[in-house]
Amino acid sequence: MIITSAKPLEEILALLKDEDYIFIIGCNVCAAKLKTGGEPEVLEMCRQLEKSGKHVVGWALPTAACSVRSFDSLVQKNEKITEARCILVMGCGSGVSTVASVTEVPVFGSNDTLSLGGASQGKLLSDQCIMCGKCTIGEFGGLCPKAQCPKGLLNGPCGGVVDGMCEVNRENECVWTLIYNRLKKINRLELLYTIHAPQEHGVK
Repeated sequence: MIITSAKPLEEILALLKDEDYIFIIGCNVCAAKLKTGGEPEVLEMCRQLEKSGKHVVGWALPTAACSVRSFDSLVQKNEKITEARCILVMGCGSGVSTVASVTEVPVFGSNDTLSLGGASQGKLLSDQCIMCGKCTIGEFGGLCPKAQCPKGLLNGPCGGVVDGMCEVNRENECVWTLIYNRLKKINRLELLYTIHAPQEHGVK
């Protein structure tokens, strides 16, 4: 699941300052679950934009904004899109990029994309993966320190941990405390002896 948060309306209106005849595209997967781009949010955005003096020509809710096949597939959802002079996508950055790749008008996003996460037992789980392309999560008991440690430490916690809480944000448990407890629970503490090379943050 891609974690998003809705931009303030003022910021969206600033993006659309020189635009009109807007078509809105939501996302019926991640954004719908997070209430940043499902049908209720799309309809509310229509109301807010029209209240602000904009013309909304229509809206559509594809299964996922990031998997739109073609412009024709959007026309099939709502042919009013052919009248649009710009499009507002209420999904993640990937959804905005995908829609932009099949359209010929300016495309804007109403959300900020925060992280790759998930949902379990009624809880939203953010920062579960950074999509680094070199996944070693199995060696950490299913918890990714690249994503969940603000310092990206791969060989244990920093010296700032106090009572198992993160130095950077004292409201969060240190992921290394969670990793230790998880590996202990599954009888794999020996994995902690594996030395991992530090992450390469240089620009190629």
